[in-house]
Amino acid sequence: MKILFGIGNPGTEYADTRHNIGFIVLDRFAERQKVIFKPGRGDYFQAVGNLSGHDFVLVKPTTYVNRSGIAATEIFERFGISLDDFLVITDDVNLDFGKIRIRPAGSDGGHNGLASIIYHLADNHFPRLRFGIGRNFEAGEMANYVLSPFTEEERQQLPNLTDFAVDILEQFVLGGFQQALDFYSRSMANKKQSGNEGAE
Repeated sequence: MKILFGIGNPGTEYADTRHNIGFIVLDRFAERQKVIFKPGRGDYFQAVGNLSGHDFVLVKPTTYVNRSGIAATEIFERFGISLDDFLVITDDVNLDFGKIRIRPAGSDGGHNGLASIIYHLADNHFPRLRFGIGRNFEAGEMANYVLSPFTEEERQQLPNLTDFAVDILEQFVLGGFQQALDFYSRSMANKKQSGNEGAE
């Protein structure tokens, strides 16, 4: 079983904000796989499904970004998974908007949600998909920026970007991190050959 854990804030007021790209990607995954989010046995909503014989659970915590680790701990206790089977989808101000990267482990990169997960799990060796949201803000304005909505131009690009993110996540469900990474690398090579830089 693979767990796909999106970082974001619950509530309609946050639905279309940059900090909620983890939820936005999972919503697209759920739409594609025709699964529905329901309350889980803890501080999260879950959508359970099966992709070509491989079980998966999509998780959207209700703890708010800064306390994401609480829901992560509950998920590990509930499903008894390994760190390798737990992938976090997060926004990243250190990447230009639309740039996507997948990593097997790492620091929190200044992201409070990742920091909370690392703290509660006492480990940073879990895969993560980082979705760039840019850093078009002045010093001291990051909190307002990540909680602001996407621009109209960004919203027009989101469908293709989230579809690519979901493609990567599907490969993770089917074959784990290495298969997802191989798919990502091939896709990026094809984009560069075609002259379309796209996600990176």
